[in-house]
Amino acid sequence: MEELSAGAAADRVHGTDSVVVPLGPGQPAAFLHALGERPRFERLVVFASLLIDLFPLFARPGVRLLSGFYGPAERALRDAGHDVHFVPADFRRFTKIARKMSARVMATAATPPDSDGWCSLSLHAGATVDELLRAGRDPERLLMVEANPKLPRTLGLGESRHALHVDDIDVLIASDREPPVLPDARSRDVERAIAGHAARFIPEGATLQTGIGGIPDAVAAILAERDGGGYGIHSEMFTTGLMKLHQAGKITNDRKGLNDGYSICTFAMGTREMYDWLEGEGQDLVRFLPVDDVNTPSLIAQNRRMVSINGALSVDLVGQVVADHLGGREYSGIGGHEDFVMGASFSEEGRSLICLPSTAGGEDGFVSRIVSEFTPTTCITTPRHQVDVVVTEQGAAELAGLTTKQRRDALIAIAHPDARDALARAAARD
Repeated sequence: MEELSAGAAADRVHGTDSVVVPLGPGQPAAFLHALGERPRFERLVVFASLLIDLFPLFARPGVRLLSGFYGPAERALRDAGHDVHFVPADFRRFTKIARKMSARVMATAATPPDSDGWCSLSLHAGATVDELLRAGRDPERLLMVEANPKLPRTLGLGESRHALHVDDIDVLIASDREPPVLPDARSRDVERAIAGHAARFIPEGATLQTGIGGIPDAVAAILAERDGGGYGIHSEMFTTGLMKLHQAGKITNDRKGLNDGYSICTFAMGTREMYDWLEGEGQDLVRFLPVDDVNTPSLIAQNRRMVSINGALSVDLVGQVVADHLGGREYSGIGGHEDFVMGASFSEEGRSLICLPSTAGGEDGFVSRIVSEFTPTTCITTPRHQVDVVVTEQGAAELAGLTTKQRRDALIAIAHPDARDALARAAARD
């Protein structure tokens, strides 16, 4: 193993090369910034998702970014005309993409080695663990680890150690960059109303999956304040809201049926307070597993009373969900959306909730997020037959088991009042 600066490590990347880094908080930021200091490459292909910074690397000539999940940085780079391309895939399929790509360089963030030589993968297990190990054990490839003491040391479970050993690492890069922080979302009145409707579907002892944003944070706040509890966590992402549920004494993880005793996730993003908690009190309460052990629908379904809470951009009158495509362009990504919708629906007493405001801002006031039909270029995230419950601030529409006409009526009833007549007229023409 060599211990190199970020700049010296970047020099180990060839002018024509391939690099894979994890999603979001697993990204080695100092290494990527050092790569961006090189003026150009002949052809560098990088696979990444949900960039945590607007890295200059991806504006350099000769650099192509393949992304499985867009965030603000990817959208900005694309809109500026840089070589950025979306790879349609759910989070689990990132594993296969990384294996097929077999990049010469695998790079990740981690904690510095402990006394036994283990670097915790900290905030991200995700879809790259196996490929990181393969790269480290292949003499033709490079495994680079950016070791950062500001990252929390977290644990895996069972055979998934959630760590890399120095014996497998080719290059160790010292870094002290602050990890990416997501501040607490301030829930608006609309989001609190949606959360109030959603909370009606969460029974005592439910196993929860939530995502990012004001709605799931508002749901967590309601659950923390109301009577009851005994909840479990099986979630792609661990959030500050879920930490607060732990702190409120509402999480016991003793009724799940799968990985009892632990909150399970595959990555985490939140506040600095949450990162400190994950390394302290939360270290033995929250365990990180690879995405195949978290997002596989058959495993999700093994949790009792599994309740998934996912967002959406729009829903049509038959129940098709668009969560990642807006105005004919990629907006975010598929992630674990459909996996959790499906898995929760097959759980014993499970429910799947799709939550969204009934309107969005438009040039002439507002546009309805409940639409009569999608345009031909729209990409569907989750098909109609997977959808259980759709929730807006106007109420909840339980779609599972309804006829097509009943679905239309139920969805029109939770649309904004000013949009209902137009939706009803459009439905009557079908």
